[in-house]
Amino acid sequence: MTTSATAPVPALELPATVEGFRAQFLRNLSFSGGVTLDEASVNDRYLALARTVRDFLMVHWLHDQHRQAEEQPKTVCYLSAEYLLGDQLDNDLLAGGLTEAAEGAMAACGIDLDELRRHEIEPGLGNGGLGRLAACFIDSLATLGVPSIGYGIRYEYGIFRQTFEDGQQVEQPDAWLTLGAPWEQPRPEAAQTVSFGGRTETDAAGASRWIPGWNVSAVPYDYLVPGFGNDRVNTLRLWRAKATDAFDLRIFNSGDYEQAVRAQTFAENISKVLYPEDSTPQGKELRLQQQYFFVAASIRDFLARLPEGFDLARLPERVIFQLNDTHPVIAVPELMRVLVDERGLEWDAAWAVAQQCFAYTCHTLLPEALEVWPVELLGRLLPRHLEIVYRINEEFLDAVRARFGDDEMRIRDMSIIAEFPVRAVRMAYLATVAGAKVNGVAELHSQLLRDKVLPAFAEFFPQKFTNVTNGVTPRRFLRLANPGLSGLITEAIGDGWITDLERLRALEPLAEDAGFRASFAAVKAANKARLNDVLQARDGMRVGDGHLIDVMVKRLHEYKRQLLKVLHVVSEYEGVVSGRVPLDALQPRTVLFGAKAAPGYAMAKRIIHLINAVGSVVNADPRLEGRLQVLFPPNYNVTLAESVIPAADLSEQISLAGKEASGTGNMKFALNGALTIGTDDGANVEIRELVGDENFFLFGMTEPEAEQLGRDGYHPAEFYQADAGLRRAIDLIASGAFSGGDRSVFEPIVSNLLYDDRFMVLADYASYMAAQERVDAAYADPDGWTRSAILNVARCGFFSSDRSIRDYIERIWHTPPTA
Repeated sequence: MTTSATAPVPALELPATVEGFRAQFLRNLSFSGGVTLDEASVNDRYLALARTVRDFLMVHWLHDQHRQAEEQPKTVCYLSAEYLLGDQLDNDLLAGGLTEAAEGAMAACGIDLDELRRHEIEPGLGNGGLGRLAACFIDSLATLGVPSIGYGIRYEYGIFRQTFEDGQQVEQPDAWLTLGAPWEQPRPEAAQTVSFGGRTETDAAGASRWIPGWNVSAVPYDYLVPGFGNDRVNTLRLWRAKATDAFDLRIFNSGDYEQAVRAQTFAENISKVLYPEDSTPQGKELRLQQQYFFVAASIRDFLARLPEGFDLARLPERVIFQLNDTHPVIAVPELMRVLVDERGLEWDAAWAVAQQCFAYTCHTLLPEALEVWPVELLGRLLPRHLEIVYRINEEFLDAVRARFGDDEMRIRDMSIIAEFPVRAVRMAYLATVAGAKVNGVAELHSQLLRDKVLPAFAEFFPQKFTNVTNGVTPRRFLRLANPGLSGLITEAIGDGWITDLERLRALEPLAEDAGFRASFAAVKAANKARLNDVLQARDGMRVGDGHLIDVMVKRLHEYKRQLLKVLHVVSEYEGVVSGRVPLDALQPRTVLFGAKAAPGYAMAKRIIHLINAVGSVVNADPRLEGRLQVLFPPNYNVTLAESVIPAADLSEQISLAGKEASGTGNMKFALNGALTIGTDDGANVEIRELVGDENFFLFGMTEPEAEQLGRDGYHPAEFYQADAGLRRAIDLIASGAFSGGDRSVFEPIVSNLLYDDRFMVLADYASYMAAQERVDAAYADPDGWTRSAILNVARCGFFSSDRSIRDYIERIWHTPPTA
């Protein structure tokens, strides 16, 4: 290796030409795959192609690793429990400027590149918006040239593969690794040992020492994260759990084969699945094991990168650990333990370092989503860490008393340790006390975070709280997902928008150009045809010709209010079949749902059942003549999203105001020319302000109005009684019309709406129905609709993850890009 900080590390130069790519592909096919071109299966060819792309990127990765080791720049370590990456092939070809070379090479070999694209299985490493945001952010970090490492877990089976049986969700293992994992690079030499359990001891000097009860090995697998067009390649490092002593030959030879591998099975459970069902004590413990496992390995891994003799008092000059929600917050006591117990820093010095090395992003407004860990569990699994949390809390509460006196209720409200209903550690509080900054993810969310979720902390630490509105990567969600539209945009304004999305503003005058509107409408029609091809091949489904495509795709949770969308569908259906609404008055519409429910979330799974049941009845009823249909393709993922989003006309963002942190699906749809129907919630507020009220279908209560209704006493049955349309829709569901006459099937949903309805579905129903009437009227004017769609695209450049990362750099990280 060279010693110059600027000289490249010696590496094989691979010419990014058709012939250079073809030669490397054939080498991989023969030497890695062990087959000739004629013998190779589709999987052989796909694996060889993926390895070839990695080879080209690896040259730049090696150079970047060498340069960072020499220059030691400040690095962003992004700690996230999930990364919803999507397919890697096209993304890496685009970022590396290899698309033309790959297409030419495959053609020269007589290979259908599209067949290899269809063969790829996306990594099952994420669930919803949190994981997709993390994937967008690491893309932008690389594109902006910011030294960074993403850290997470290499889940063997991911979240789950969703199937439907009789309309009900069934969870299957997501065996995404079955056909090989060519995008990852195992690094067993960099494995870290992670400890659990045991006890603590106090020495004669009063220092505490952890005596662990058992260990696991964290084995890293690296994914390359290429920046777009800049030869920058960062790293996503994911950890797999393995037993430190995986196999006991003595026990095996005694005939107890199961016991011989018990340690291996126990350890490997840690990285089996994303978000194990935690309604049992065993499930809760496994979740905490996962969280500690990956942050402990990650902290050790980063510290190992520091030069020998590095002064740890200067650690904040080298790293910022970004905590993506509360899942990685156990990293705070872990860093303190390492600094104090292993590296010998005094407590005060270590705490001064730690408070500059962490920043916390809160992704929720729901109190139940702010993680707490029972003291009993944390003390049993991580006894030394509980001691550290106690001391952090004690010193923090001393500071609170020093400022506010002995205000017992304030002390209880701000204590990291909750006393009721069980003693537990409040992880959001710990992150707020320890973090240099705390940010929300939309303007409204950040305001509510300060005013209602963590108000006492915002008063105590006003300088800590800031906002960074989320964003999405334009490379994947416009350039790749919507080639027709991206080509039209580039033809009109050039290709600079790919890394500077605000340039889309130049499209605004073209909304008044009839020729551009016609071209834009043609792209949308082609995207609808493409979606039909995908749905037909994937699920045997088809969108009706000429239909408005009305899309609601997101994690299934009551606060997102998929039930409100179902009530709209049922109301439309009931109006026609009852004869009250003439069929020709019904706007042809396909309502497309995509959602997974957490395995232990019974109400969410009932809602999925209801959606499918309503769809089965509506789609089969000849009285509708196909003018209304409901599609719910199972196992919605990034790959399907890349076909759904460009085809959508209407984006449903209908959470109760004050409950959605931000949303990123809303941004993707608007950037691809879908109009939004939504409440003033999360980033909807900023979307509406940017695109204009006339290009957004606003409905529902504001956050203050919803809060006031709750204070006054919300009685959903009163809304049911007062609104005849709502009453007819709920009564139809209650009658068994969608459950074969069995009234008991959906009774829990009906009762929930009438007597609980904590997300005020019924209160917003009338306003929502009125907004849908405005949708129908607007869609009846195709040219006017297209004009609004163009303005949505033109005015949403703000929602780039590149802009988000620049905001993080300026407001939180202070990590300038490197050349």
